[in-house]
Amino acid sequence: MQIERTDVGEIMSQAVVHGDMIYLAGQVSSDASDVTGQTQGVLDKIDALLARLGVQKTRILSATIYLSDISTFAEMNDVWKKWVPVGATPARTTVEAKLVMPEFLVEITVVACR
Repeated sequence: MQIERTDVGEIMSQAVVHGDMIYLAGQVSSDASDVTGQTQGVLDKIDALLARLGVQKTRILSATIYLSDISTFAEMNDVWKKWVPVGATPARTTVEAKLVMPEFLVEITVVACR
């Protein structure tokens, strides 16, 4: 089975497609100084990547959300609830984690299918 890679970099690809499975790299955004703005920026990036691959967000199977501060869970979730399709919510995990750069407040990775 063929493997397709999107936006291949030196250390990672933004997306990898294997058969009908789509694996997105963790997406971050430093466009805003709060978790609400960063969450929206990350979800916009996910939308754009999926669109390039011809996939709707209703096809997301799972999501892992990393927060630099778990006390921002409610703010992140407010944005998430407006974005995620009703009746097509993926399996999801949210954890607190030290992210690669201190300005990153949220990182989200998803697995989807065609």
